[in-house]
Amino acid sequence: MARQLNLVPAPPPEAAGAALVGVWPALRRSLAGDAPLAVVPAAPGPAAAARAVLRPDEPLEPGTDLVVVTSGSTGGAKGVLLSAGALRASATATEHRLGGPGSWLLMLPPSAVGGLQVLVRSALADREPTVLERGEPLAAAVGRLPAGDRRYTSMVPTQLRRLLATDPEALASFDAVLVGGAATDAPLLDAARAAGVRVRTTYGMSETAGGCVYDGRPLDGVTVRVDEGVELSGPVLAHGYRLDPAATAGAFVDGWFRTRDAGGLAPDGTLTVHGRLDDVVVSGGVNVSPQAVEAALRAHPAVADAVVAGLPDPEWGQRVVAVVVPAPGADPQLAELRPWVAGRLGAPAAPRELHRVDAVPTLHTGKPDRRAVLRDLTRGDR
Repeated sequence: MARQLNLVPAPPPEAAGAALVGVWPALRRSLAGDAPLAVVPAAPGPAAAARAVLRPDEPLEPGTDLVVVTSGSTGGAKGVLLSAGALRASATATEHRLGGPGSWLLMLPPSAVGGLQVLVRSALADREPTVLERGEPLAAAVGRLPAGDRRYTSMVPTQLRRLLATDPEALASFDAVLVGGAATDAPLLDAARAAGVRVRTTYGMSETAGGCVYDGRPLDGVTVRVDEGVELSGPVLAHGYRLDPAATAGAFVDGWFRTRDAGGLAPDGTLTVHGRLDDVVVSGGVNVSPQAVEAALRAHPAVADAVVAGLPDPEWGQRVVAVVVPAPGADPQLAELRPWVAGRLGAPAAPRELHRVDAVPTLHTGKPDRRAVLRDLTRGDR
């Protein structure tokens, strides 16, 4: 008999602690195989989009205990089908890599795989997670973690950047700070480690039950290879996409998940991810990586954050456009940012257009919303 999918709403940011009232027990039932689960975002728009992908009235695919809706930051959202076994395999391998079980601080929405995995790891360790409330200082949340236990948390690079500026001592109190969901710039990692933060970079996605490569090295049981793009295999893999057999057949082939990421393997097996295969700006016939330009811009003292996109251009095919958040008291100018980027990445990568914003728009997962940036630039709203 086909099982039905249970939808549980994530709490709004102002009531983050409610995650332990609704999502936490539902997640534990899902891990036991008793009640297939999908956590939907709190905001009406993302919630409606998630429901459209999940179609809860349709029978659930066999072997599925949890469905995660991808962010859709660079394409259409999908419902990723995960088994309890894949979730437990990821959490167990993470626990082993970090040096043992501990208490987790939840800083990510439980509708995203990064937040859900904090709950899975907590359940595996038989510890109830602590939730960072909206507006609560990190030090106060750390003070609510059990004394004498190992302390872990997981976040996206934007959170690391902000907390490193406001509460580095609290960050340094964790035994491990996992950072993933987007590329983490080398200068940010250097600054965090210089402040004593035990930061671990993670690479993975909903299709791998969360991060499966830590600091470039795959978790136990995970295998990485690079063909046209990065491909991943192991017990952490999802088994398909919700009600989308064509997308499933294209992405999951012979026990491997074909990502859309470009990357390379060092002789010792360390993975370096270079960015999305389909996220390239071609300017003057030269391929430009938006992530590389963003990293160069963030290294400029007048820039606090940046996101880069390509817009059609009659002369260059596409022109590189930078949307930046000025550093406090700074007023970055295109005339100074162009040579800064060109000196690091070459002239074709230098932005030809600059827009200043108060904050980079983000998805509910905390990742930069590149599609929203491109949409706004096309409309001329910036």
